Amino acid sequence: MASSKDLPDIGGFIRDLRRNAKISLRQLAEQAGVSNPYLSQIERGLRKPSAEVLQQLASALRVSTPAMYLRAGLLDDKEGQGVLAAIAVDPDLTMAQKQSLSQIYETFRRENARLAEATAAAEAAEAAADAATSGAAARPETPAAATPGTAPEAPATVNPAATGPTGPDGSPTEAVLESVAVTEAGPAPAPGSGTTAREAAAEAARKTAAAVEEEK
Repeated sequence: MASSKDLPDIGGFIRDLRRNAKISLRQLAEQAGVSNPYLSQIERGLRKPSAEVLQQLASALRVSTPAMYLRAGLLDDKEGQGVLAAIAVDPDLTMAQKQSLSQIYETFRRENARLAEATAAAEAAEAAADAATSGAAARPETPAAATPGTAPEAPATVNPAATGPTGPDGSPTEAVLESVAVTEAGPAPAPGSGTTAREAAAEAARKTAAAVEEEK
């Protein structure tokens, strides 16, 4: 691809575009909003046009403004501007073809830039979501604190008479009643107290039996 040094100067570039478009110097000056002598001096290399004048000339000649800036030395030959400049000075293309190619090329570049920005934004959002998930997984769980003033539950008391073996009629057996009586009677009395442990157990067994009969 030809570089900006290999291409004609900005005055010759504008003159070639004007001749390819088959318009006179006066017509181009009127369309670009500049005087006829001023445009003539630009084409002959006697005056250097400003960026605003170059933009007006590019619009009148239907070429890319960046291509015009590149030929005037206002832009570096990078980011695809050399392609637009090469299209603008190609002698084998008509003005309509040059305009179409320039528009298609710039459309492709804008679309690619838009897709690149969307991809970068999606990757950034995904990275932020992964970081948030990792932070939540690494955070230790706080154990539930006990409510102040809540007393621990007492273990349930098992009644041997209700859970032990029973007779044919559903009444606790004598061994169960005696065991319950011993449990309810508490520790054996000290010797010499007047009542033996067996008597106390028998009395408690009778009371338990009577209580069971009343519940029936």
